[in-house]
Amino acid sequence: MPFDPSEYGRHIPADVYDDAFAYLDPGAAVERLVALAEGGPVCEFGIGTGRLALPLLRHGLTVAGVEGSPEMAARLRDKPDGERIEVAVGDFTGTRVAGEFSLVLLAVNTIFALPDQAAQVACFRNAAAHLRPGGRFVVEAWVPDPGAFRAGTSLRPVLVAQDAVLLEAAELHPAEQRMTTTKVRLSNDGVRLLPANHRYAWPAELDLMAELAGMTREHRWADWTGAAFTDDSRNHVTVYRRPESA
Repeated sequence: MPFDPSEYGRHIPADVYDDAFAYLDPGAAVERLVALAEGGPVCEFGIGTGRLALPLLRHGLTVAGVEGSPEMAARLRDKPDGERIEVAVGDFTGTRVAGEFSLVLLAVNTIFALPDQAAQVACFRNAAAHLRPGGRFVVEAWVPDPGAFRAGTSLRPVLVAQDAVLLEAAELHPAEQRMTTTKVRLSNDGVRLLPANHRYAWPAELDLMAELAGMTREHRWADWTGAAFTDDSRNHVTVYRRPESA
C-alpha cells in the first residue's frame, strides 16, 4: 500500500493530539534549537500543530514547515501567531518550502513515521536541500530496544497523571525493522486510541543516511539538555551539518 502522509492526522484529531502530548515540555528543546539556529530561519518537517514551531517563532526566529496532515496544519493556523508560519502540506521526503534555512528539524521520532529505509534516505536528502551552506539538520528519536519486547509485544505506561493515563501497546516486526503501535489515552473524557506505525533505525544507520545526503554528524546527545549519549541512553538528539562549501 502506498505511503499516505495524511493518514496519521485522520486517525488522531488535532485537538486530541495536543491533549495527548501536552506532557512533552518544549522548553529545553526550544532553548537548544534557538542556539543551533544562530538567528537564522528554521524549517520543521512534521510541524504538526506547532508544539515547537510557535515557541521558536516567539523567540524571534522565522519558522516554516512541512506537514503531511491538512488537519494538523489547519489546527496550527488557528492558533495565535499560527498564520505567521508558512506550512507546505505534503510528504517531507520530497515536499519543498521556498528558501534556504539555517536549521531543519525533525522531532519526536517523526523520522520513523516514514515507511522504509528508502523514504528515510530521501528525507535526509530533502533536509540537506533545504539547508544553506553550514546549516544544521536536527533529529530527535528513540534508540531501538528489541529487548523490551516479550514474544514480540510490549505494553508500557507513557504518562500516569491524576487526570489521564497514556499507555502504549506495540508489536515488533524485526525482519522489517517495523513496529506497529497504538497509544491508549484514558481520561474522564473517555478512551481514545492513537495508532501509528514506525520503521525504526539505529543511530548509526541514521548517520549513514546523513552521509549519503552530504552531511556529517556534529553532535549526539541523550536529550535536549545536552546530556552525554551512552550505552544506556534510550533516546538521542543528533545534529548533522551541511558543509560550508561543496
